[in-house]
Amino acid sequence: MEDFIFGTLATDEKRLARIKAQRSGLSHLNRISPRKPLPKEPVTVMATLGPGISADRLSCYYTTDGSEPQGERGRAIHGRAIALERVGVQWDTLLWGYVESWWGELPPQPEGTKVRYKIGAWSSRGGEEIFADNQAPVSAEATNFAYLVDRYAPPDWAREAIIYQIFLDRFYPGDGESFKSPATPRGFYGGTLRGVTQKLDYLSELGVTCLWLSPCFASPSHHGYDSTDWYTVEPRLGTNEDLRELVEAAHARDIRVLLDFVPNHVSNQHPFFQAAQADPNSPYRRWFVFTRWPNEYETFFGIKQLPKINNEYEPARRYVIDCACHYLTEYGVDGFRLDYANGPSHDFWVDFRQATKAARPDSFSFGEVVEAADVVRSYASCLDGCLDFLLLRALRRFFAFGSLDTRGFDVFLSRHYAYFRFKEGEFLLPNFLDNHDMNRFLWAAEGDKRRLKLAATCQFALPGPPIIYYGTEVGLSQVRDVRTPDGYGHPEESRLPMLWGDEQDKELLAHYKRLIAIRKAHPVLWQGEYVSLLAEGNILAFLRRSAEETLVVVLNNGEGVYPLDVPLEGHLPDGVILRDLIGGGEARVVGGRLRGPSLPPRTGAILSSSC
Repeated sequence: MEDFIFGTLATDEKRLARIKAQRSGLSHLNRISPRKPLPKEPVTVMATLGPGISADRLSCYYTTDGSEPQGERGRAIHGRAIALERVGVQWDTLLWGYVESWWGELPPQPEGTKVRYKIGAWSSRGGEEIFADNQAPVSAEATNFAYLVDRYAPPDWAREAIIYQIFLDRFYPGDGESFKSPATPRGFYGGTLRGVTQKLDYLSELGVTCLWLSPCFASPSHHGYDSTDWYTVEPRLGTNEDLRELVEAAHARDIRVLLDFVPNHVSNQHPFFQAAQADPNSPYRRWFVFTRWPNEYETFFGIKQLPKINNEYEPARRYVIDCACHYLTEYGVDGFRLDYANGPSHDFWVDFRQATKAARPDSFSFGEVVEAADVVRSYASCLDGCLDFLLLRALRRFFAFGSLDTRGFDVFLSRHYAYFRFKEGEFLLPNFLDNHDMNRFLWAAEGDKRRLKLAATCQFALPGPPIIYYGTEVGLSQVRDVRTPDGYGHPEESRLPMLWGDEQDKELLAHYKRLIAIRKAHPVLWQGEYVSLLAEGNILAFLRRSAEETLVVVLNNGEGVYPLDVPLEGHLPDGVILRDLIGGGEARVVGGRLRGPSLPPRTGAILSSSC
């Protein structure tokens, strides 16, 4: 079975086309160093010049007062300008040509400064200037880049969070109510906000510490990612007061609440968009990007029902950000999962970050960025974190599909955590096995619950706050694939109603409760380093280590029995006894190796020396 991960880089063909397009022109892609600028630190900006661009001069035009920089051929029209220097030339076989690397240094700035900039390239012999990344011919039309000089960091509670994703229409309709039976999964099943409130005891007993709610604003769809009014709760789901009561009841149980927020687009039934379509002189026309008014406009993935918001237009930007702050201050929500975060610019997210951190300093906002690793890492300058789609793909390939071997998975993990190493948890990567846009893990694993339990064991033993997609912990699966042979999408197939009562897999639920309890009891799992130990055959072993504790994680991803034998020389001394936090058995370090009871097929152990 071929896996499907939603996004702009979902296939090899899309990835290849993106790489060729980016490398061919003038490309910046928000590449700066350090990735998260601190006060009084100079910042290096980096750009590449593709073989199709004839230029021997590059300049960066910037401002530090929030205004938009403008410049032409190295001369600042508004703001300041610095020259970039060519630092290297590389041969690019994909383009069959040479690509140049250019760097420039922006001066240090005090805390709280928003630096906005644009990068242009031109030839000293004449011709027009080209601007990164949209290849605009003039600076007024160029991509605005930005970073914030700050000391913001994800709050402590987010670093140790256990997040539970709830698809509101499919979770629980409320006491005394039953799920509806729509003709297709695209219909309404009747889940409500009050239903979530009534199931908080279940969620608290499970051990989750944070809820991520699917969009709850007024919307014509079952999923809510097409809002018609951000200030009103969708009546099918309840009322604004129901949302307030849910947040208060969750907080009373020490559970945080995140809203799914969609700043990139709205429904074409939104009154602002309808006004923009009806009148060319409407004040809302510039809130959207019409390529040919009134029926041709920029959308989310070409879907006409989802017009894109022009977040580069200040009134639209301010409205979107004010709405987010409204829920932080008036409803007490604790932050946001930001849908399609790579739609709005980094310039937008800098403003969003400043405003939301001012409204709630302990808020947590992480983005859905289904992109290459370098793009994901660039959001460290403007978000608290991003969903770890890169790890998701590796987890599913290794545990569900068997298309990634043990050594390949081991190499990925070691390099992944080296690449995203930040100081003091400055940028978090919430991890997950499945979500509402892809096949559920259990379906992908062809119903093999051993694979799901083993993948969950690995997930909870890795860095990054773990996310549980509702129902995964009790065996909820689906009937059909989210993709048909012709490529047509049915993501709602992975959004079936939650299982309750006797329908739940109690053994699987107990396993998840155990994993959550382990993670809560051992901070090394969310603040320690990752160290690879063994990757042979179907056996993967790694350390999670801090100054206070060392855990050894061993995973048997095969159908054979594995006599426990893991190299530990240099990590733990001989004679140390470790206890398996999952199964309770003991192992001992002998001759620099950890030896103990055998692991049955498709099982794992998390062993601690501190028990």
